[in-house]
Amino acid sequence: MSEFKNGKILLVDKPWGWTSFDIVKKIKNSILTATTKKENLKIGHAGTLDPFATGLLIVLTGKYTKKVNEIQNYKKIYTGIIKLGCETLSFDSETKEQNFSSVSHITPQLIKKISKKFLGEIDQYPPYFSALKTKGKRFYEYARKGLKIIIKSRRVKIYKFHILKIGIPYIKFFIECGKGTYIRSIAQEFGKALRSGAYILSLRRERIGNFSMNYSSLELNFSKEFTCYLLD
Repeated sequence: MSEFKNGKILLVDKPWGWTSFDIVKKIKNSILTATTKKENLKIGHAGTLDPFATGLLIVLTGKYTKKVNEIQNYKKIYTGIIKLGCETLSFDSETKEQNFSSVSHITPQLIKKISKKFLGEIDQYPPYFSALKTKGKRFYEYARKGLKIIIKSRRVKIYKFHILKIGIPYIKFFIECGKGTYIRSIAQEFGKALRSGAYILSLRRERIGNFSMNYSSLELNFSKEFTCYLLD
């Protein structure tokens, strides 16, 4: 228990369907269950992953929770698949497809051309289904009730945007981005730029700064549902 209070970095390969809070809660309960004393333990994550997304989630314990803001500022790398020709309310696969549109005019050349327009600093609108707050409530709380809210654009930075594979209506991509970037919003705006609908079908976070799942560290068995490594 003392080692976790002093501070540890845990690298979790988050599975589909789990929230970031679910992971933190599971790990905290596992650590506290292992001790006979009633103790408090600070624990948190450095950067939310949506339930539909998979990949790297960094969990910090004890004194290392002070590093949350530092780690959140690191560049992040994602891979995933965009589906063209329709949209969803959440900009991802968690809600139903709607607003179907033609993809007959879309070519691989056009896709690659449009992708270059997303490089550098861009303005984007966060999804309605997000954990951002306004007037004390999360955006998704308003969205689930069908309530409209005013969402302001925010400045984010895209360092790399590579199209890895095209099989219309599907596009496999690689993105390296800065803090606060919503990949779901990029997919939605990408569709608009192509004069079609689009949403994120699948998404995986591969890296945060120099952190990735490619570590030969000690594997901790907190749960059968996900893999977690203790960074030395």
